[in-house]
Amino acid sequence: MTGIATKFDKAFETRSVDDLADAPVSALQGVSDSDAEHLKAAFNIRTVRDLGTNKYFLWAQAVAKLAE
Repeated sequence: MTGIATKFDKAFETRSVDDLADAPVSALQGVSDSDAEHLKAAFNIRTVRDLGTNKYFLWAQAVAKLAE
């Protein structure tokens, strides 16, 4: 789990994958509290799980893959 854990702030690096999925998006390195508020306001994204399963993000990811 070392690879995934390093993508999170230090306070979250030792947490289980389930805990990471339910962590606030601001726990991701590079995502500020302000960024998290914008994601919440625009897409109702509160957790890392919400971000990873958001249909708009999944659609964009699929288009990006197809364009490779």
